[in-house]
Amino acid sequence: MTIHPLRTGGRILVDQLRVHGASHAFCVPGESYLAVLDALHDADVALTVCRQEGGAAMMAEAHGKLTGRPGICLVTRGPGATNAAPGLHIARQDSTPMILFVGQVARETREREAFQELDYRAVFGTIAKWATEIDDPVRIPEIVSRAFHVATSGRPGPVVIALPEDVLTEEAAVADAPPFAPVETHPGLAQMAELQKLLWAAKRPVALVGGSRWSEAAVARFTRFAERFALPVACTFRRQMLFAHDHPCYAGDLGLGVNPKLLARIREADLVLAVGGRLSEIPSQSYALFGIPDPGVDLVHVHPDPEELGRVYRPRLAINAAPTAFTAALEGVQPPGTIPWAGAAEEAHAAYRAWSDPRAITHPGDLQMGAVMAHFAEELPADAILCNGAGNYATWVHRFHRFRRWGTQLAPTSGSMGYGVPAAVAAKRLHPGRTVVAFAGDGCFLMNGQEFATAVQYDLPIVVVVVDNGMYGTIRMHQEREYPGRVTATALRNPDFAAYARAFGGHGETVTRTADFAPALARAMASGLPAILHLLIDPETITPTATLAGLRAAALAKRG
Repeated sequence: MTIHPLRTGGRILVDQLRVHGASHAFCVPGESYLAVLDALHDADVALTVCRQEGGAAMMAEAHGKLTGRPGICLVTRGPGATNAAPGLHIARQDSTPMILFVGQVARETREREAFQELDYRAVFGTIAKWATEIDDPVRIPEIVSRAFHVATSGRPGPVVIALPEDVLTEEAAVADAPPFAPVETHPGLAQMAELQKLLWAAKRPVALVGGSRWSEAAVARFTRFAERFALPVACTFRRQMLFAHDHPCYAGDLGLGVNPKLLARIREADLVLAVGGRLSEIPSQSYALFGIPDPGVDLVHVHPDPEELGRVYRPRLAINAAPTAFTAALEGVQPPGTIPWAGAAEEAHAAYRAWSDPRAITHPGDLQMGAVMAHFAEELPADAILCNGAGNYATWVHRFHRFRRWGTQLAPTSGSMGYGVPAAVAAKRLHPGRTVVAFAGDGCFLMNGQEFATAVQYDLPIVVVVVDNGMYGTIRMHQEREYPGRVTATALRNPDFAAYARAFGGHGETVTRTADFAPALARAMASGLPAILHLLIDPETITPTATLAGLRAAALAKRG
């Protein structure tokens, strides 16, 4: 009989993180989990201390996106936990593995509404895949092991574990759990044979790739499959790193402000192969691209969660498999002797390149964002990681940046603002040798801009591009369309963001003219410091192709 040494609950917890291969954790410290912090003092887990729990949770989510393993976040009870909710929601909607550990009041004071007490099962039960609380330190290995499996298996997502303070200080003798391994779901031979049959019968097929549980190898395998079939491939909303944009099969991204020619191609398709994604509201164009429940086209839907298959769309062929396993099975799927749609991919790619040429776009003002994006294309290496939150400014990234490798995009499909800066911190912490650029609007930046201090503290030379038009631009755009000229609650009076960067100990510059951007970027990247480039653009430039005045005039004309 093996005798296990006594350990505190905090030590047992940290030992489980090490067992399951967690090399990083993101936190805001709190007295409710001091025993865990003490155990981390001697552990080989890189701990990033953040300035607000929302930033910490978003960093953990970004880590999960880049690695496919649960991002680890540690926060204190009550307001610490509720501050982390946005990052948890991103992990839910983006299908990202993540585990949020929350300090909790001592067991003896529960259900009295003690200081900062919350029922975490109730608070997070509809966001997390699983929310639980540990009542006995002996069960820590079991519950943490289950959390890693739940977070990564099927459709990945967040898990919340509440940790009563006295559980973390109590000692127990218990064995560590074995290291976890994600549960893989493989397609059947009959399903792959049926897929080949459907492809051979098709005349106008198109592929849509999205979701999570991809890998660099899976992306490469799907690329080879697309090449064999000369298949047009589109990426769904904010999943553009799943197919190289310079590949002749790439057709564009199915998100917001989609290329009309891509939409037409998908609507005219007789076979749609959707791999990994849910075909949720944004890629489905507000659920109008396909019929519900009959999509009106032969739909092959590949997804790791069986509950997703048939939930909204009734597919012709449903394949319950993760992209990693499905793309491995694709190696045996062969094209017909003659491809009826030959030339379609090249045509779709040409349409994408014309749509995504930043130098073809001009807009009001002395600073042209098209030229900015064109310069980034020239300067950034292929493995540079681009991060952004939500706002009209992100259209410049999604439409004009040509992603070429897996693992180079961090952007929330949930549409959460404030994501870009913490995501960039996490990316640079994980990949210190790679270039990391965060894009943010003036409204988006100040939601988690304080995490720039975290970048300075850990010597992480990220570049943050703040696109400042003095407003909550997306809301103002909708306001002008629906209530033209009646501007309410969308104007912003902003600080000097370049001075903000310098105040934290970083590099900061303000750019007001196109000609000044390239040298400012060069100085920022050469500084070796976290940097903010404050780009002041004309407020009329609400999208790459629309102005506020134009939207207002069109709305008024429509009203007669």
